[in-house]
Amino acid sequence: MTQSQSGFDLTPPNADQRVQLEAGLSAEEKEVLLHHGTEAPFCGGLLNQKQAGVYCCRLCGLPLFRQETKFESGTGWPSFYQPIDPKHVIGVEDNSYGMRRIETRCARCDSHQGHVFPDGPKPTGLRYCINSVSLAFVPEGAALPDPLEREERL
Repeated sequence: MTQSQSGFDLTPPNADQRVQLEAGLSAEEKEVLLHHGTEAPFCGGLLNQKQAGVYCCRLCGLPLFRQETKFESGTGWPSFYQPIDPKHVIGVEDNSYGMRRIETRCARCDSHQGHVFPDGPKPTGLRYCINSVSLAFVPEGAALPDPLEREERL
């Protein structure tokens, strides 16, 4: 088992679990999470969300970002300056569309989340530009999603 500093099991879902997780996705969620698509700008359901809480991976439930690290970037997608735990979000070089970018993926299930850019605010200077459909918002005090039945808590 690989565990993050914040105590989350980063072991990927097994094949049966993966099938179950993917079965619950909408067509748009499948396109973004599994096929590295992008939702249209300014259309995502979490863009204007301002309530205290945590943003988790829509596929496996791993907590990725806190509301207090979200900022208005003007790009049309939810933007954050740092993940909850640096081990929860991985970066992969993406040279598609004639651009050199860093794709962000969930460290547990490898689902596509968005991209990270070096033009964010202090203290990190990073902008994690994330698709709303890649995330599940959990209000402060509510239980985290636990589709893998790992009974994890922040």
